[in-house]
Amino acid sequence: METVEVILAMLVAVIASGYVARVLPVALPLPLIQIAAGAVISGVFRHGIALDPDIFFLLFLPPLLFVDGWRIPKIGLFRDKATILELALGLVLFTVVGAGYLLHWMIPAMPLAVAFALAAIVAPTDPVAVSSITARVPMPPRLMHIVEGESLLNDASGLVCFRFAVAAAVTGHFSLAQASLTFLWVALAGIAAGIGITFAITRAHGILQRRFGEEDGVSVLINLLTPFGAYLVAERLDASGILAAVAAGITMSYLELSGAATPGTRIRRNVIWDALQFTLNGTMFVLLGEQLPDIVRGALHPDGGAPFDLGWLASRALAFSLGLVLLRFVWVWISLQLTLLNRRRLGRQVFKPKLRVMLATSVAGVRGALTMAGVMTLPLALPSGEPFPARHLAIFLASSVIVVSLLLASAALPALLRGLEMPAEPEAKCNEDEARHAATLAAIAALERAQKVDGKDGEDGDPALRDKAVAHVLRLYRHRLNATDAAGGNGDAQSLKHTERRYRLLALNAERDTVLRLARRMDISDETARRLLRQIDLLEARYQQD
Repeated sequence: METVEVILAMLVAVIASGYVARVLPVALPLPLIQIAAGAVISGVFRHGIALDPDIFFLLFLPPLLFVDGWRIPKIGLFRDKATILELALGLVLFTVVGAGYLLHWMIPAMPLAVAFALAAIVAPTDPVAVSSITARVPMPPRLMHIVEGESLLNDASGLVCFRFAVAAAVTGHFSLAQASLTFLWVALAGIAAGIGITFAITRAHGILQRRFGEEDGVSVLINLLTPFGAYLVAERLDASGILAAVAAGITMSYLELSGAATPGTRIRRNVIWDALQFTLNGTMFVLLGEQLPDIVRGALHPDGGAPFDLGWLASRALAFSLGLVLLRFVWVWISLQLTLLNRRRLGRQVFKPKLRVMLATSVAGVRGALTMAGVMTLPLALPSGEPFPARHLAIFLASSVIVVSLLLASAALPALLRGLEMPAEPEAKCNEDEARHAATLAAIAALERAQKVDGKDGEDGDPALRDKAVAHVLRLYRHRLNATDAAGGNGDAQSLKHTERRYRLLALNAERDTVLRLARRMDISDETARRLLRQIDLLEARYQQD
């Protein structure tokens, strides 16, 4: 019963943290407030919830990574794919080597393999933490897309390095060839599982829906279960469930452009996902804070080892955290110089970013609950029965990196990003106004065609009533194009309303088809398509209730 009370207290803390963040005189990132709330809960209940990493990964990461992959702007993701891959792959490997040797140099008692394992688990940035920071800091869109894309894709490389470093610490053996092949399988099979499962679920659901119909809410529930299915299948294949969840989300964003989902389903789904994302994000950080007191006690008084001095621990944690930022800055600078050199070789226009761009990119590498859950999977003991070396210290350092990266980002990013100029994002072929104009023209054309067809078929009984309904709907759409037509007359109000509603729905369907077609061709951005579709769906839901 007490565990249930702790969970309820954590949910209340998530709610309260939003209000606390607004009333504090100093702007603090929401994750830090939630971590502090978790530490308070641990002190009140005198013990924390035992964090099972496997359960944590399964319950929290698939839905959060799925919705991040679903909503990430695809145009920006593919446009800056080279930069994102340099950070998601190259930076992780660079960090593992550099931070591993730095740790071993600072703490000689920590074996090199354990240092590499810790460096590997803190190398990936956390998409949830990154989203929490960027939601409150006005970051240039292009830089935000790069940082978000990196955080979605770097988990596989970090976790593979972590797995082999732990194996080397336990067995004393490491094979570079085996590690490379394993990485390829983990990444490619994970992506394939995410794409395949999402496509299969969507097709099967569509067939069942057309043949048997379904209850309200079934579509939303299937959508909620999709990331868990992709994650579990990938894990069964010894692949990356994390990449599978991301790939499932990106695949879902493409499948959504088919227009198969009803407007009501889209509206309910967006509301539910927004609430779930907020709840899971907050709970992750509250849970992390709830673990911190036990982590500090374990580091200060390790089982079977000599106690550490708090000042010594704090100095090593701060030095390690700042070392990670420095390594990230060095890699960003090197990769940027190579990119500029390649653009000059190809004769393309070169934009040389200011130092603040590189500093902002370095500071924006925020770690989060993924690092916490990963480091908790360190074995308790070696095959010989001896305790795993420096396990408590590694967990403490990983926790410190999370807190310091959040503090540093919240303190430094606002100053670094103020007035920052980035290379202008190439505009989509159509902006929002042009897409709205094209959708309006398509609606008018659909109404005019329907008016002619219905006139020949003799539908809607009274031709005068039909013409009034069509004219009224056409007038609304032509008003958007600044070409208002005059129409008047009286008639049966209920029949007019019914007929008018049919033509309004027909016109809205034409608008929706046009917006989806522009999005499929990537003529408009994901944000524009999502905004326009929401407006159309809300209008359709209103007319269907009349």
